[in-house]
Amino acid sequence: QVQLEESGGGVVQAGSSLRLSCVASGRTFSGRAMGWFRQAPGKDREYVAAISWNGDSTDYADSVKDRFKISRDNGKNRLYLRIDSLKPEDTAVYYCAESRGPWGPYVERESGYENWGQGTQVTVSS
Repeated sequence: QVQLEESGGGVVQAGSSLRLSCVASGRTFSGRAMGWFRQAPGKDREYVAAISWNGDSTDYADSVKDRFKISRDNGKNRLYLRIDSLKPEDTAVYYCAESRGPWGPYVERESGYENWGQGTQVTVSS
């Protein structure tokens, strides 16, 4: 089973940028799509973005598609999420997750993932 660990969160000012990282250990994740989710205080966890097993396809939630960019480096077993023009409403715990397959409509659903990291906190101050 793969273990996922996120990093890169912190307290940042509105308008700044941030890059979150997720490293996989235990085995390679290169054959699986990967995703990012987030959970804001008092809210359910929500889908943010996903990337196919080879990086050729990406998908974003409508609320973030203009400011977020997902990428991966299979050689390093790493997943990234770059966030530009951060807003206070981006404050949340961000989770990376490994999906059940290479790509498909399931990547937008939590049920489409079988391994999760512990999350990294992003706090955006206004």
